[in-house]
Amino acid sequence: MSWVFDATPLIYLAKVERLDVVEPLDRPRVVPEAVYREVVTAGVEQGYDDARRIERAVEDGLIDAVAVDTDDSPVATRLARHPGLSDADAVVLACADARDAIAVMDESAGRSAAEVEDVETRGTAYLILAAVRDGALSTAEGRDAIDAMIDCGWYVAPDVYTKIVEKLESFE
Repeated sequence: MSWVFDATPLIYLAKVERLDVVEPLDRPRVVPEAVYREVVTAGVEQGYDDARRIERAVEDGLIDAVAVDTDDSPVATRLARHPGLSDADAVVLACADARDAIAVMDESAGRSAAEVEDVETRGTAYLILAAVRDGALSTAEGRDAIDAMIDCGWYVAPDVYTKIVEKLESFE
């Protein structure tokens, strides 16, 4: 199974220096060029450290930046008309659909659109939980990563946070 990354998971994992949690995921692990430009090109120009970390992850081959042709994609055509999606979100979903991949995104509008289009999604919390489950991170490191992302501005509803913590504790 391959993975297509949206901006938010990359940004917050980079902010807390936890891009390593994507390494155990099956290949290919890709970021559409539109998302790369939004996150890395613009972010580096503005001096964001997280953008440089993502740039390095791509340079090191952890994640591949890929061109996405949406011209002949019925999914892309439908998603382009969706008022709640950014162009980058639509490209992520169209890319995941074309590759039969999992879209890694957190925004509810994107996840809702993915459900309608029958595109499987996972979020940033899933990546952290999977890393703990698989032994790449300790439970404490997983909790620290989640809390640090929140401190950096990552939003998670209180009831979802409680479920994440309960899941982390179940791995002990």
